Amino acid sequence: MATFDSTKTALSKLLDQIAEGKLQLPDFQRGWVWDDAHIRSLLVSIARSFPIGSVMLLETGGAARFQIRPVEGVNLPTGSPADRLILDGQQRLTSLTQVLKLAAPVKTKDDQGREVQRIYYIDIEKALSVSGSLEDAMVAVDETKTSRTNFGRDIVLDLSSPEKEFAAFCFPCNQILRSDSWELGLHRFDANKFSRYLEFRAKVLDAFRTYDVPLIELKKGTTKEAVCLVFEKVNTGGVPLSVFELVTATYAADGFNLRDDWFGNAREKIEGRHKKLTGKSLLRDLEPTDFLQGISLLHSYERRQADLAAEKKPKEATAVSAKREHILVLPLKAYKNWADRLTAGFFAADRFLRMEGFHHPKFLPYRTQLVPLATMMVHLGERWLEPVIRGKLARWYWCGVLGELYGGAVETRIALDLQDILAWVNAPGEKEPTTVVASGFQPTRLDTLRTRTSAAYRGIYVLLQRQGSRDFFWKARMVDLDRDECKIDIHHIFPRDWCESQKLEPRVYNAIVNKTPISYKANRMIGGKAPSKYLDQIFEHAQVQISTSEQDEILKTHLIDPTYLRSDNFQGFYDSRKLALIKLIEEVTGKTVLPPGTEPPPEDAMDDEEEAEG
Repeated sequence: MATFDSTKTALSKLLDQIAEGKLQLPDFQRGWVWDDAHIRSLLVSIARSFPIGSVMLLETGGAARFQIRPVEGVNLPTGSPADRLILDGQQRLTSLTQVLKLAAPVKTKDDQGREVQRIYYIDIEKALSVSGSLEDAMVAVDETKTSRTNFGRDIVLDLSSPEKEFAAFCFPCNQILRSDSWELGLHRFDANKFSRYLEFRAKVLDAFRTYDVPLIELKKGTTKEAVCLVFEKVNTGGVPLSVFELVTATYAADGFNLRDDWFGNAREKIEGRHKKLTGKSLLRDLEPTDFLQGISLLHSYERRQADLAAEKKPKEATAVSAKREHILVLPLKAYKNWADRLTAGFFAADRFLRMEGFHHPKFLPYRTQLVPLATMMVHLGERWLEPVIRGKLARWYWCGVLGELYGGAVETRIALDLQDILAWVNAPGEKEPTTVVASGFQPTRLDTLRTRTSAAYRGIYVLLQRQGSRDFFWKARMVDLDRDECKIDIHHIFPRDWCESQKLEPRVYNAIVNKTPISYKANRMIGGKAPSKYLDQIFEHAQVQISTSEQDEILKTHLIDPTYLRSDNFQGFYDSRKLALIKLIEEVTGKTVLPPGTEPPPEDAMDDEEEAEG
């Protein structure tokens, strides 16, 4: 069965349908943005009978329902129905509607990006001149129908009355498709010009009046996801639409304002979910699409459980999904059913992450892992606080982080993890979740972790804080200093300058093995000195009042063997700390760190670029 028709339609007919409201726009279409230069070029192309591209329309009345709005500049009664919607060709059709059909000035921009109002004319003599060009013949005046120079003081063209139009022999573009009254006025004003005008009408105006536009019309049976996919394919020059924008337009057709629900509306005194959620710092970067993914997971999981309870075969049951095409068909009922519970789930996820040692969003390894975590919390309720369940959640989470499994496209993993974790928690003896099984960490990965863009790098930083690392200078726990925003960051243990003086390779001394969280105060005292020297300097500092044994205990909280630092033994330090970090990783993942060459590198575990740190 054909899903579309391809034909041609007269430009004048299309513009009539736009003016009548039979052709409108789906609300997910962005506003009209063409500038004066684009508009003039479009008019010239039609006057020359050049192709301007096809227009794609969608027949209304099908499953793909969207809130609609008229083309910009067209005034229609609220709720006016449309026969078809413009999917591709909005900028061209809006420009032509404003220039050829409406009497009001066109609100556009000049070549410097300034907002201006223009009324378009064609200089008849220039259009007919052998030596002239249609580009030169296109005239634009301001909203007073005048063109001025000398900062608006001098009028160079005045078309503010029909008589002045006739005298200047400039034809108004909004009369192109129907010029009877203008022709009559010209004949009365100056009959000698009329024969010249008839030549212009045959050469230029008839090109507009007989112009056909190639038309592709999608049938009303086209699915919503297909409409959205087609729209994005044909609108490659614009900014891609997000799932949130498309779902917003869909729900608006049912009278629900998703944008207000998410972002709030001060005028209506609606506090949006975004403000509530991002009030938690670890949820600061949460996107509306993340929330919709969570709704899709919960809705599809519920349907799958109902299908299985009805004894459907697993392959025939609804698939749990957070994929784009499934979000686009989420019913409004599902959103309303799950939105409040998912909001609470994200709050619980924030609480879980804080208990795992996360306090600053810049060190949160993956935003994407928040989505399955929040949906798990919805189903677990307060049970996630039970030690056994929390332990399983923590193991899954750290396997995802240190196995670097939540980079790139993760929709399939998200869906599997929700099902696997709930089964693992609710059924003793159930197999381990896919992410736990797939997670692997090679010792050599520690040699290539150099920047905080890596999830594992961020995870190790947090683990060092969580297990009690204390500042070299202030002696306080790093986690407490970090909470108080005391300018904590990751810095070199063997300083860069010292390493370079010893001819060590940057790829070696920039690895995370040679880095640890310390305060800006400690970092200043370290400078470029050898470890033995800066340890003595910190020891001797009157304000610190620290014994050698206490200093050694502080170093051990960073998994550093003090012996190697005091003897400036970089290799001994590196090997010892690398082993200690491996043991830390094994503790939180519950998995043995694999020897080199036994596992492929994780998804986003490419060698990191060197990062300029103190």
